Amino acid sequence: MSTRRSRSTQSASRISDDQINDLVSKLQQLLPEIRTHRSDKVSASKVLQETCNYIRSLHRDIDSLSDRLAELLENADPTQASVIRSLLMQ
Repeated sequence: MSTRRSRSTQSASRISDDQINDLVSKLQQLLPEIRTHRSDKVSASKVLQETCNYIRSLHRDIDSLSDRLAELLENADPTQASVIRSLLMQ
């Protein structure tokens, strides 16, 4: 009985191939590297690989910008630093 229940639960939570294709297509539209190749057929694995690469790149950009902001706040006079902090909190 538990096998039957787990199978029905598993099939109810499964995602269809059409849904996967739709999600991969949506991801492809978000990726700058692949978005320009719309006419070309890109594999789902390539889209997922590029998505991971893009997310890693965004993390590096965030780290770099955070470092630059910290340096800017460090070197700014207190009034400027206060204005910058208040703008960031909005």
